[in-house]
This record gives sequence, C-alpha cells and structure tokens, in this order.
Amino acid sequence: MKKNLVIVESPAKAKTIERFLGKDYHVMSSYGHIRDLKKKDFSVDIENNFTPIYEIPDDKKKVVAELKAAAKQAETVWLASDEDREGEAISWHLFDALGLKDDNTKRIVFHEITDTAIHRAIETPRKIDKNLVDAQQARRVLDRIVGFELSPVLWRKIKPALSAGRVQSVAVRLIVEREREIQQFNSESAYRIIAIFTKKEGGESFEVKGEYNKRLKTKEEALALLEKLKSSLFSIEDVTVKPARKSPAAPFTTSTLQQEASRKLGFSVAQTMSVAQRLYESGKITYMRT
Repeated sequence: MKKNLVIVESPAKAKTIERFLGKDYHVMSSYGHIRDLKKKDFSVDIENNFTPIYEIPDDKKKVVAELKAAAKQAETVWLASDEDREGEAISWHLFDALGLKDDNTKRIVFHEITDTAIHRAIETPRKIDKNLVDAQQARRVLDRIVGFELSPVLWRKIKPALSAGRVQSVAVRLIVEREREIQQFNSESAYRIIAIFTKKEGGESFEVKGEYNKRLKTKEEALALLEKLKSSLFSIEDVTVKPARKSPAAPFTTSTLQQEASRKLGFSVAQTMSVAQRLYESGKITYMRT
C-alpha cells in the first residue's frame, strides 16, 4: 500500500491529482458527504444543545469501508475536500467516521487543480477548521428544524408535496411582498427631450447629443417646449479633454457567473454549476463557489 492516502470529494478530481502527486500517493474519493441526519427522524437533540444525530446512508457504507481500510494502511492521510463549509464538514465527518488520528492526518486546501497548487497545498497543511464545521452543522440543523416542522403544515393547509425551508420560505415572502408593491404601484408618464446637433466644418462632420435636464409630465408640455427650441440658438460653452481608463471586468463570483451564463447562453443555474464543476475538476478554472 502507498504511504500517503489523499481523500477528495469527486472521483473526477482524484485521477488528475494522483497524476500530479506521483507514485507515493493514492487518491480516493468520498463521493461527497459520507454522513447526514437520518432521513425519517428529526435527528436533532434539542434538549442537548441542538446536537445533530448522524448516520451513514446505505449507499455510502461501502465507500466508508473502503476508505477506512485504505486509511489503516497509510502512513499519512490527507483530507482534501473543498475549502468551504460543506467541504470542511466532509473532512470532519471523514476524520470522525474513519477513526483517524491527529498525528498522521492533515487537512489541505487548494483553489485550482494544477500541479503547482496541489504541491503548494501539500507543503502547507493545516488542521480542520472547527468554526467552518460548526457553521455547516448550524445550517444543516436549521434546515431540518424549519423543514421538518413547517412542511407538514403546508401539506395539510395548502397541498401535498410542498416544502418549507430556511432559505426558500424567506425568499418566497420577499418575492410576494415585492409583487404586491408592484401591483399597488401607480405609474406616471414622463417625457424626455433628446436633441442631436450636427455641424460640418473643414470637410468634417461633427455630431453632439444632448438631453434636456428636466422630465416633462405631459405630452402637451413636451410639444410646446419643442416648438420653442426650434427657433433657439445653441452653442458649446466648454470642451474638456481627458484620458479615460477602462479596467477589465472583475473575475466571476458564483452569482455573476450564473447571471452571465443565463443572460448570454440561456443556461439554468444547475447547468452553469455543472459545467463549472467539470471545468474546475479538469484544472481549467479556479474554485467556482465563492
């Protein structure tokens, strides 16, 4: 057995990372989370400081057994899940479920799957960030409390198969409140006057665009002002010339990536994140969840 066992979330990453690290490293995948709250039970001990009660799902028991066997034979175990609260929780669950020890377990993170980034991560390991783990557990517990308690109310009062959630229920309320504001809004018409001035001088044509600095409430007012402007004289009082500097667009965040993919390509959020995940795993982009 190889001296070093590296555990990542995705099998697609595993092949690439093992190629970078060489023959002394064996890279395996956890295939995402290996433990979760029980599906059919509440699984939160409210009386004991909201302690979550976890189980290994049936479809993950074989993966856990294989990882545990490999970890026992390795000199060092490297937990290389993503550097966000979900990834940190995966590392913590692996540490606990596989019975790992502090003295031969290291946590590594990287934001891109390249040779340089992977070796830099190996050179700078750290401990599991319990604050991030606690943040993920708090999110999961809140999801369970809200969903488990409120979803049955929706089934009884509205219709079956509806769900309530920590995020979605709040988002629905914000959307409803905004829609009510839109429905109650009384629109008012306003008129803008825009003029385009052209002039020929020295064999060249010049064009200047200007806008009247007030909005007019009625069409009659706008037409009356246009009649006055027809006989008016216009002059340029000042010309200012200064250099302009345009910065390149900032790198995408998760939300701006999704917005641009939707606007330019018509992609759904799920499509965008699926493509981004594959690009990340093949080393083409940096980590796509920010």
